[in-house]
This record gives sequence, structure tokens and C-alpha cells, in this order.
Amino acid sequence: MASDVFLATVAAALVTLSFPFYLYGAWIMIDTETVTWGVLIYHLKFIVTGLVLNTVPVVVWMVPRLWDQLGGFAAAHAFFGLQAYAMLLVALTGIVRILQAKRQSDLYAEPNQDVSLSDIHENADDWRRRLRVGVFGYVLFWLIAYALGVARYLVKYQVF
Repeated sequence: MASDVFLATVAAALVTLSFPFYLYGAWIMIDTETVTWGVLIYHLKFIVTGLVLNTVPVVVWMVPRLWDQLGGFAAAHAFFGLQAYAMLLVALTGIVRILQAKRQSDLYAEPNQDVSLSDIHENADDWRRRLRVGVFGYVLFWLIAYALGVARYLVKYQVF
């Protein structure tokens, strides 16, 4: 069986590898003037890949060991990690409604319509706010949890 240090290193590497996928996925949306269905799917490929690279080590490696190690860094790391996922849920409550409204208005099939997202539904601005707050919160809490996780890794395994 592989050692704890090796498995922790693999988990840390996978979580670290997720960040460039998040950044590129965000860049796709920032750099795109009109979000078509194709652009959205392309963006989601990177975001989902980042989420998988991050979530698999959390579920397989971190959560099963949490109760045996709960204290100090581990508690703070778990707290901020849970907050990140909570903010992801907030973002999803916004994006799901935006997707529904845009599909009903056929804005993915015909993206060149001169229609503002705010004009397609009375609550669209609230959904966009939820999406932005959720994404910003996810990234903020993810970065804090990541920094705590790296510090915890360095202290626990003394790899340097």
C-alpha cells in the first residue's frame, strides 16, 4: 500500500492542478463578448475538470481522515473548504436560473439578438448577483482552504 506522504502528495498535486483549469475557465467567460451555447460548454469543460480534480481528493483522501486529525489547521482547512462548496451552491442557484431563462428566450441558438439578460426575466439581475457572489466566494474560500492545506501538508509531512 502507498504511504501517507505519497497519497497526500498526490492529493495536493491534484488540487493544485485544478486551479489552472478554474483560471482558464474564468478567462473564457471574461474574454467572450457573447456567450453562445458552444462557449458555455467549452467553459464548463474546464470548470468541471477543475472541480473533479479538486473534489476527488477531498472525498477520497481528506474527508475520511478528517475526524482522526480534527484540530487547528485541519479544522480551519475543513471549515474554509466547506464554505467554498457552500458558495459554489450559491453560484449554482444563479446559473441554473440564468440557463433556463436564456434557453427559453433562445439566446443560445440565436446569440446575436440585441437583448439584455436583464430584459428576459425580472429576476435576472438577482440571479447574476448570486452567480457573481457565489463564484467570488468560492474562489476566495478555495484559496484560503488551499493555503491552509498546503501549510498543513508542509507541517505534517515535513517534506522540506
